[in-house]
Amino acid sequence: MPPASGLAQPQHDCAICPRLAAYRAANRAANPDWFNGPVPGFGPHGAPLLVVGLAPGVRGANRTGRPFTGDHAGILLYQSLDQFGFSRGTYRADPQDGLELTGCRIANAVRCVPPGNLPEPKEINACNPFLRSELDHMPALRVILALGVTAHNAVLKAHGMPAARLKFQHGALHALPGGVRLADSYHVSRYNTNTGRLTEAMFHDVMRGIVDVLKQAA
Repeated sequence: MPPASGLAQPQHDCAICPRLAAYRAANRAANPDWFNGPVPGFGPHGAPLLVVGLAPGVRGANRTGRPFTGDHAGILLYQSLDQFGFSRGTYRADPQDGLELTGCRIANAVRCVPPGNLPEPKEINACNPFLRSELDHMPALRVILALGVTAHNAVLKAHGMPAARLKFQHGALHALPGGVRLADSYHVSRYNTNTGRLTEAMFHDVMRGIVDVLKQAA
């Protein structure tokens, strides 16, 4: 899907964050057939739901070029989006699997893969205008699902709000300016699901809350 007209997107060789650019270059040298660039959002801009993650995984989206595709985190997310009616097709961890998002879009707070999966605050801030642009190009947006505290805070920053205004809490639904709701969930990472910090049932409870909000807004 081509980018929406006027959507702010980092260049494939974006050099805004030197540490991330260097890590990306090292990955490109080691794996030249990987995507190795800022990962664009995935899904229709006319969707009512935006899922915001942290950053691409080195062997996931950094390899495949599609958010949450190719690593463990995508399994629960995409299976849940399918179960709750936000996608069409079968997720097979491959950007050529034919999966189509029909009722949501996915983007990350940080577009480039960070070393150790941990972006620095200055990198999160530098990438925030791209998230803000995503929001500006979703005219039917009703709910934002933040996967983890970093995504939560990035969404607040994109709305011009300090992080202390609305604290992250798994399962919470916050009111944002303009009538949009912010839903919080622990990240769908392997660590969280393997340790039981986030179970399928817990994540599905969050998804049910989102569906309820969207039904009320319809």
